[in-house]
Amino acid sequence: MENRPLEYDYTVAKMFMLMTVLLGIVGMTVGVILAWELAFPGVNTLLGQGAAEYTNFSRLRPLHTDSVIFGFTLSGIWATWYYVGQRVLKVSMAESKFLMILGKTHFWLYLVGVAAVVVSLLMGITTSKEYAEFEWPIDIAIVIVWVLWGMSIFGLIGIRREKSLYISVWYYIATFLGIAMLYLFNNMEIPTYFASGGIGAWWHSVSAYAGTNDALVQWWYGHNAVAFGFTVPIVAMIYYFLPKESGQAVFSYKLSLLSFWGLMFVYLWAGGHHLLFSTVPDWMQTMGSVFSIILILPSWGSAINMLLTMKGEWQQVASSPLIKFMVLASTFYMFSTLEGPIQAIKSVNAIAHFTDWIVGHVHDGVLGWVAFMIMAALFHMAPRVFKREIYSKSLMNTQFWIQTLGVVLYFTSMWIAGITQGMMWRAHDEFGNLAYSFIDTVTVLHPYYTIRAVGGTLYLLGMFLFAWNMYKTMTAGRRVEENELQNASPMAA
Repeated sequence: MENRPLEYDYTVAKMFMLMTVLLGIVGMTVGVILAWELAFPGVNTLLGQGAAEYTNFSRLRPLHTDSVIFGFTLSGIWATWYYVGQRVLKVSMAESKFLMILGKTHFWLYLVGVAAVVVSLLMGITTSKEYAEFEWPIDIAIVIVWVLWGMSIFGLIGIRREKSLYISVWYYIATFLGIAMLYLFNNMEIPTYFASGGIGAWWHSVSAYAGTNDALVQWWYGHNAVAFGFTVPIVAMIYYFLPKESGQAVFSYKLSLLSFWGLMFVYLWAGGHHLLFSTVPDWMQTMGSVFSIILILPSWGSAINMLLTMKGEWQQVASSPLIKFMVLASTFYMFSTLEGPIQAIKSVNAIAHFTDWIVGHVHDGVLGWVAFMIMAALFHMAPRVFKREIYSKSLMNTQFWIQTLGVVLYFTSMWIAGITQGMMWRAHDEFGNLAYSFIDTVTVLHPYYTIRAVGGTLYLLGMFLFAWNMYKTMTAGRRVEENELQNASPMAA
């Protein structure tokens, strides 16, 4: 269906592709610095005491999480939307001057927001809410950026030639609507400067919620920011890019729809598992645990659908490094969406809560699933966007194995560290006294923190290989035309 002579305009997609690569390196570099600081605290003073204020854990940690979530991942989501949206809807952005202006405004306002986030977090200006650290002026800018993207989505859908909406479009729409709802409700805040008659910093604010209510809204948002930022749009990507790259139709279109609606209903109720053994009503904690277990079904429905798409074509995994990225991403998705529900079981959570096992779970999902899929998507897009062949497939293969090793070192070290922590914190002697002090656990975990830092460094090295391969593809790759590239249609499903 994509053989009709239609020239797509990838101007905005290219801009977000470059931001994806740049912010991926920034976010993961900061993460590696933090990993080495945790293993060797003296790293914080390498640049001198004057810089230590800006390089300590409390300043860099939110910069790391936000640059990976709202920088690297969001840029990747938007880059793929401005590519995939045109192709599955059979319409070029160039056909609408309004949509082109909208897309470019979306990018430049986002870039201004990124700069404001980096500066404010390094200065220590933060609300101290997980994944929602930005103060109210930046929140307003984010809402505007999000509305611009929504207008782009529905604007493109409004002028489409393809009557049916491919499943990937469903997931992109859900990403827009889900995060819009979550962000607005969780970031309700009161600027203290205006409320106090001009006392204090003009940008400072306090949450509109308090105590347990604040915690409930925060983790309804926090967990679903993962759902609609790290899961739903990445599933949108793989439902488009895996069939396109492999030449295989999606295994089951009905299963993709069933999994979609399952995710939409179940995910929104699972946030309570972050608040087990807290002041939140026990029935809410139980509901969070139960829905987390149920969440395995739609998550595995999507993952199995992706893997079965390769049925009869598994030789492509050996021959194509790009297929390797996508298949391993799907495998990590299965793995991570089993691990999370297990951690949400109350008896398991009693050991896992506040330990490094949680950190390992987050990173095997983000590095193994999200980042692998985004990089695979950009590798697929690059020849079609820049009209140049991928510069080096052997370099892509090298990147794959280095980063796979990095992820394995990361999550295995954090598994061992986390379970060790949980068991040591609970251990007691025959008199009922704690058997270990906190510093005992810190000492025992040092080797695993070092392994984690090595794993993160390997993954960052892979990011630099990715950036170099993309740069050389743009500038030195052999010129190719669209009809030279494999052009399967996911709509064939």
